[in-house]
Amino acid sequence: MGKRDDRIDAYIARSAEFARPILTHLREIVHEACPDVEETMKWSFPHFLYKGMICNMASFKEHCAFGFWKGSLIVEKGGGEVEKAMGQFGRISKLSDLPSKKVLSGYIKQAMKLNEDGVKSPTRSKPKEKTPGELVIPDDLASALRANSAASATFEKFSPSNRREYVDWLNEAKTQATRTRRLEQAVQWLAEGKPRNWKCMNCQAFQLRLLDQKTRECDVELGLKKS
Repeated sequence: MGKRDDRIDAYIARSAEFARPILTHLREIVHEACPDVEETMKWSFPHFLYKGMICNMASFKEHCAFGFWKGSLIVEKGGGEVEKAMGQFGRISKLSDLPSKKVLSGYIKQAMKLNEDGVKSPTRSKPKEKTPGELVIPDDLASALRANSAASATFEKFSPSNRREYVDWLNEAKTQATRTRRLEQAVQWLAEGKPRNWKCMNCQAFQLRLLDQKTRECDVELGLKKS
């Protein structure tokens, strides 16, 4: 049997009025197509799990979004409006913006089969080709940032080196489970305005304060000896 998460009920309830029927519709289609699906909240928006993540949905001020974790293997890429939004279906502002229930159910079953077969997403299993010095933002990080305005604002304000620290940390994960944990942690830290190595920075700051204190104590001690 599937598992529903009360946090998603609350998420839908506090979404904009136009978004509630869209989110409810998507949720029910997922459960109908995948009876064993489990719900959870990741990066502050609803996700659906079946032997790993299969899809997610989110609501914004003027539109909703719905996407598959391995979307590039399931849904053909659309045009510019799709690329500007999270997921593979562009900006969804009404139910008619979505594919039919039959089509969506087919996509969900494809996503289930990919997870059952242990197929990895090509956009997450290998880095994109890039020119020297170019920073490529991974798809999962980009999606998570679009869903968290505070984290996105921090990331945009960061220097290229600070951004790269987060991207490299994410890409260095050896397993998908580790990558998911790091992504969740990255979004949390970014939402708090913290760079990737903020703990080390705090340690360095403490060490500098301690060194400064010791220096002043030595100066005082030397002054006393000279007098």
